[in-house]
Amino acid sequence: MSAAAKRKATACIALADGTVFYGYGFGATGQAEAELCFNTSMTGYQEIMTDPSYAGQVVTFTFPHIGNTGTTAEDDESNSPVSAGMIVKWDPTAPSNWRATEDLHDWLARNGRIGVGGVDTRRLTRAIRQQGAPHVAIAHDPEGNFDLAALVASARAFKGLVGLDLAKDVTCAQSYRWDEMRWAWAEGYARQEAPKYKVVAIDYGAKRNILRCLASVGCDVTVLPATATAEEVLAHNPDGVFLSNGPGDPAATGSYAVPMIKGVLDGSDLPLFGICLGHQMLALALGAKTIKMNHGHHGANHPVKDVETGKVEITSMNHGFTVDSQTLPKGVMETHVSLFDGSNCGIRMTDRPVFSVQYHPEASPGPQDSFYLFERFAEAMEARKS
Repeated sequence: MSAAAKRKATACIALADGTVFYGYGFGATGQAEAELCFNTSMTGYQEIMTDPSYAGQVVTFTFPHIGNTGTTAEDDESNSPVSAGMIVKWDPTAPSNWRATEDLHDWLARNGRIGVGGVDTRRLTRAIRQQGAPHVAIAHDPEGNFDLAALVASARAFKGLVGLDLAKDVTCAQSYRWDEMRWAWAEGYARQEAPKYKVVAIDYGAKRNILRCLASVGCDVTVLPATATAEEVLAHNPDGVFLSNGPGDPAATGSYAVPMIKGVLDGSDLPLFGICLGHQMLALALGAKTIKMNHGHHGANHPVKDVETGKVEITSMNHGFTVDSQTLPKGVMETHVSLFDGSNCGIRMTDRPVFSVQYHPEASPGPQDSFYLFERFAEAMEARKS
């Protein structure tokens, strides 16, 4: 028997159906309960863990080499990891990247997030695909002592994401300005010093790179909390309104987001652009419905077709709910569809510069296939001004 085979398990994954996986813990010790999803991205594990859209979820990474580029504060999409934990096939290796400032283990430990390595992630991914995103409890104990019955009970007690409004948990506490632009080689993050458009961005869990993309197309961005009202938005006299990504059930967040969006649409002719949860919020405000997906879309290799141009984009996705395209009302058309399963990936109003997409154009999976959406938003604001 190899030395690796003799290692004592120091981590445990308990699914609500009673299935148990053992592995080796890294990062923080303790226990966490969440919905379990898988992500097929080959890079960007730090961006994924700090994406507020992953609140309430543990991420299984299907790519085995996780941790080999370490971590750097430049890659954080929010102040700290939001995902409840991560599961990987192999133990994280020492970082080998000139940008790394900290290894993955220490980064997770410092931020109170559990990692589990040494897991058959292919088998776990198949379980997620077959039974839908299951509820799970993960635990890390250096001594390897686990109460399996209690862990399974904790997984079963997790209420799940349906009906859960998580945007309020990850949104900003107060408004702030943003002028940092996209990262550039040898320059880092420059500042937008000559903005052309005033944009109000509603923070349902906004990723920093989305705000950078807005700044890069000439936007002076004011970020408002998720609960902002239409009156508060319009009081800034913006040239456009942006609806950000975020976690949880869109129908739950819609209880306060939909009235705001309707108020902006009814009270102005402003261009409006939404991404991910913002896409779903716009759809709800226009009269459509959203539904829970079996296991969602999580990865950086999702082909999406622009039905108006025929162009296919390689996109980054992270969502467990989707807009039901069959419920889109008159005056709202479907603009993008997933080539994996035909689900809705974009909409627009036919008579106004109001549009949104389900995927993440800022995440550079193409790497620049979808940046045109930010430019389209800027062009709509320019047309309105002139």
